[in-house]
Amino acid sequence: MECELCHGAGGRLLWQNGLCRVVAVDAPGLPGFLRVVLNRHEREMTDLPAPERDRLMAVVFAVEAHVRLSLEPDKMNLASLGNMTPHVHWHVIPRWRDDRHFPDPVWAAARHSAPVPTARAQAAERMQAALPAVLSQFRD
Repeated sequence: MECELCHGAGGRLLWQNGLCRVVAVDAPGLPGFLRVVLNRHEREMTDLPAPERDRLMAVVFAVEAHVRLSLEPDKMNLASLGNMTPHVHWHVIPRWRDDRHFPDPVWAAARHSAPVPTARAQAAERMQAALPAVLSQFRD
């Protein structure tokens, strides 16, 4: 079985270094949803050498902090599941009490279909544009 994260970016590429990349996820109703993807195929975090785990998590936490500061969501969700795509990756998901799925996981059925506030969608675009500068400390 081919791995979709080995053969594709997994979203719109925003930034990458030798270890990982950050992509914007096309998730209607969830502005600011990002994914941090390991650049090579590994199934589990513990398959990585400890220094790489530490570097990857430093990127995940920097992305989370940037999203929180930029978008001021009600809650942040960090998830690494891999059940459908067994390739190390982290979902970084800002959540609002009025989002389509709240308080359920974003993969659950939507509770409503209200549009995303325009200001929130615009803030997510600005957050994504600023991300490369925020992550410049993680260059190889």
